[in-house]
Amino acid sequence: MQDLLNDLAEAAAGDPDKGEVASYIPELAGINPEQFGIAIALADGQVFTAGDAEVPFSIQSVSKVFALALALGRVGDQLWYRVGREPSGLSFDSILLLEREDGIPRNPFINAGALVTTDTYLAGSSPKEALGELLRFVRAAADDDSIHINEKVAHSEIATGHRNFSLAHYLASHGNLRSTVGKVLGTYCHQCGVEMTCRQLAMAGRFLVDAQEMPQLVSVERRRRINALMMTCGHYDGSGDFAFRVGLPGKSGVGGGILVISPGRASIAVWSPGLNRYGNSKLGTEAMETFARRTGWSVFG
Repeated sequence: MQDLLNDLAEAAAGDPDKGEVASYIPELAGINPEQFGIAIALADGQVFTAGDAEVPFSIQSVSKVFALALALGRVGDQLWYRVGREPSGLSFDSILLLEREDGIPRNPFINAGALVTTDTYLAGSSPKEALGELLRFVRAAADDDSIHINEKVAHSEIATGHRNFSLAHYLASHGNLRSTVGKVLGTYCHQCGVEMTCRQLAMAGRFLVDAQEMPQLVSVERRRRINALMMTCGHYDGSGDFAFRVGLPGKSGVGGGILVISPGRASIAVWSPGLNRYGNSKLGTEAMETFARRTGWSVFG
């Protein structure tokens, strides 16, 4: 396993096309795209890393996995009256389907859907209390109390998140937000600003591995449903491409991180800030394709 991760890091370092960083978020625009890290937390407790696996980065939309777990823990299947479970086929911040489908987002992993899940776990709490609950969940999953929110990234997103504000106002116009737009957006942007290393993210993803030795933070049924949504919706309009190339559930973020779950085997985190045309890590996606091919790991046998 260590040799495989070393090979992936070496291949990434030698690739001349690193992708493009998310320049529309000022705090992400200046990140060095040459960086690449990968970590794997196996079901037997072993952890392997390579490259820049100890460099912290903003997990961005990978946080939507943890927000979904919290929202389901709060309201259970009632959540599905407010957000769907289908791939969108459109970019993560598109408003087109939201307008056509009466303010019900297609799934919890596009931005509109994530605003609903954030609103759900925010209900009845202050943003500070809700974010404290989110951090406690992530820290428990990773067994690491040092995980924190990067305030600079969060405020950078609030200052420039005009399209997210428009999505939130559209949701509110259809009665699909319970809290104010300002509270939801403030909480959501801080949620996206959670900062972790590849090692920490791989550890945090273990609650989705479905193995006896892993943290049992959600039920087996809920774990499998979250993994199913990661497989079908976790990479926005590139979800089918990632499923075809990798064959494992994964959730990406525009910070360049990807959390990948091999059910029963491992939680894997890969990070490279340069993005492909779908807004997913270019080198991270390529590394996971090679990883899946060389290990033979796939949910399809």
